[in-house]
Amino acid sequence: MEIRISDAPEKGSVAVAAFEKGELSDAGKSIDKAAGGALSKAIEAGRFKGGAGETLVIAAPAGVEGDRVVIFGVGKKSPDGNALEQAGAGLVKALLTSGEKALHAHLEGIADAQGASRFGLGACLAAYRFDKYRTKLSDDKKPSLETVSISTDDNKAAEKAWSHGQAVADGVYIARDLVNEAPNYLRPPQYADAVQNISEFGVKVEILGEEDMRNLGMHSLLGVGQGSTAESKIAIMKWEGGKDGEAPLCFVGKGVTFDTGGISLKPGLGMDEMKGDMGGSAAVVGLMATLAKRKAKVNAVGLVGLVENMPDGDAQRPGDIVYSMSGQTIEILNTDAEGRLVLADVLWYAQQRFDPKFMIDLATLTGAILISLGHEHAGIFSNNDELSDNLTKAGLATDEKVWRLPIGPEYDRQIDSPVADMKNIGEGRFAGSITAAQFLQRFVNDKPWVHIDIAGTGMWSGSKDPRLPTFGTGYGVRLLDRFVADNYEK
Repeated sequence: MEIRISDAPEKGSVAVAAFEKGELSDAGKSIDKAAGGALSKAIEAGRFKGGAGETLVIAAPAGVEGDRVVIFGVGKKSPDGNALEQAGAGLVKALLTSGEKALHAHLEGIADAQGASRFGLGACLAAYRFDKYRTKLSDDKKPSLETVSISTDDNKAAEKAWSHGQAVADGVYIARDLVNEAPNYLRPPQYADAVQNISEFGVKVEILGEEDMRNLGMHSLLGVGQGSTAESKIAIMKWEGGKDGEAPLCFVGKGVTFDTGGISLKPGLGMDEMKGDMGGSAAVVGLMATLAKRKAKVNAVGLVGLVENMPDGDAQRPGDIVYSMSGQTIEILNTDAEGRLVLADVLWYAQQRFDPKFMIDLATLTGAILISLGHEHAGIFSNNDELSDNLTKAGLATDEKVWRLPIGPEYDRQIDSPVADMKNIGEGRFAGSITAAQFLQRFVNDKPWVHIDIAGTGMWSGSKDPRLPTFGTGYGVRLLDRFVADNYEK
């Protein structure tokens, strides 16, 4: 679906805004007058209240050109970016499979250029579908909406702002496609090939194979994938849009393309969702594509560890001890606590090779974070207050919210091992997300760092938010793009 900034309405449907209590915008009042009050009557007759994301669709009345009039709610008279995203998303959801091909939305007096971009982003997020393998989809269930045009008080400024919004939408689509892909088609080598595709945007991509990792001493990562017939990989992405020689921003993602739990096998119910255990890596790939597509004025590096955790005669066992790249040894007590083993080596490699300003890792790391925060917030753990505060602000600005949880030396005793430097799980069921973060902190060498646990936000099939699809959400792309833009480009 294409977003256009244009004064010329598309042939098709027209959309006008309404505020709380169903009060029409100026554009809505003008069309209502031409229609003899038909819009006001429809609002009074229904349950439409003008909340962000609400819609009311009526056949175009006499005096109004087009097929339909859609009234979309924006909430307050000065809606913020999140409300405008929800409004654009709700509008597209209402017409996506309706048979309509074109829609024109009036945002005059409602949104400035940035607001119009957020509206367009919401529309794009709502239009996302993963129908790649649906061979018998009937025509009435296929998306029909091809174009959404938007008019504002300053279309030139809105068009410039939308170039950023389009890049973010593209990055989210990349991340969602990766998470939703069937795991038999996205094993580590195929995933590495997919990462290569973003080189067309100007990202430099480098792939490390198992021989490279053995030479580097990455036995923590390699142990996770040793039960799979698919070779483990690390994909390194570099975007050089900042000053020459300036230290890069660093983003690291867990890319377990399928997680059976290994020898510590997961229950069968719901195991199919473990194709999404690479959601952190997908966010990093989508972010790097977004930064490149919008020509972000920063140097950034993204690294994703790609492995498949399978039970096999050669699989890692509970009781094994492995050497990480850092030289520290890890006692494996549960092979289903594998993501931290992948991240340990990638985090160490990232700081040793790139000496970045900071490191932020994203991972669908623990089920415990769902118990703590549900699907509404990702958990963050950090050794740096400034990074945490700035991520929290970016989360509120994008509706990809985060909540900081504690780490500290008092949790170390849970992961201390009597036979190695550490063990890969804590004690029992207590503080599982915290002890996982505590484990990761042992591999960051006091480099400014944030761990984002997205187990609840990266995969979600039950959301009522019109911006979110079934399953893979692409969480993290919008959050981190806003974090970068607000703090490292101004």
